Amino acid sequence: MTFQIKTYREPLSEDEVSFLTVKEAQQRTQYYNVYKLLMVLAFVVPFITSWYRAYEGAPNAFSYLRFFVTAAILLSMVTAATYGSYRYYHKGLIMDLNEKTKTTETNRITKKIYIPTKNSFHFYTDSQTTLSIEVSEEYYQFMKVGDEVSLQYTTHSRLYLGYF
Repeated sequence: MTFQIKTYREPLSEDEVSFLTVKEAQQRTQYYNVYKLLMVLAFVVPFITSWYRAYEGAPNAFSYLRFFVTAAILLSMVTAATYGSYRYYHKGLIMDLNEKTKTTETNRITKKIYIPTKNSFHFYTDSQTTLSIEVSEEYYQFMKVGDEVSLQYTTHSRLYLGYF
């Protein structure tokens, strides 16, 4: 007998929408802070290389043209990389906030693990999205390997929301 994973969509609760809103704002702020740091480095690196060339005795080590061309190239690379990363990794979260849907997936428990150092209980599942989940002790004792567990995650960004 083969087991087929059942998947369906349902609307996000208000708590889940607020969680995603906060997460999206945190990620956007993180991208902005990293971009600011990389912008500063795009101007500091050409300045440091100018001092290195001056130390080596190169003529015209502090060329304005060389400095601004190098800074412009580095700044354009930083801008393109940050924008591409933002669009690739952040787009799913924005789509989840616009659609306000989550995916519920029914999977089988493939393995049960107790981790004594953390005093935590885990299930391994046959899900492609969430391979292991941490569960309560009562749920761990109640469920057996082969039982079904339903996992909830955001539809596009695949953020794990919970189980039941």
